[in-house]
Amino acid sequence: MEDALRPHGIGATQWYVLHQLAQVGPTMQRELVRLLEIERATLSTIVATLVRKGLVEQVADEVDQRQKLLRLTPAGRRLWGKLPDLGFIHEAAFGGFSEADLATTARVLKVATERLNQRMKA
Repeated sequence: MEDALRPHGIGATQWYVLHQLAQVGPTMQRELVRLLEIERATLSTIVATLVRKGLVEQVADEVDQRQKLLRLTPAGRRLWGKLPDLGFIHEAAFGGFSEADLATTARVLKVATERLNQRMKA
């Protein structure tokens, strides 16, 4: 995956953000944290990079100025049109597993990672 994206100057998680914005449309940044199951700080760094590259723009929510709506810029739409379709990866890796199995696996791996991180900090 990374090899396919490297010529375009983006990483896998950046691709997923662009995919969400291109396929679904403008999305609240907090929603992407939930969808991608990554830390808020990690997503903030990724979004800042995409904004700096001119691919994504952040717009403050009209009701709560602290919340940010993300959307593709014209440059982001052009790049999306050039990127390889990597949508098959999810089906190839996880096809045939129930949502319950996937949720359990994600939960176990998340807790295991948190435990290891806590141990390394101690």
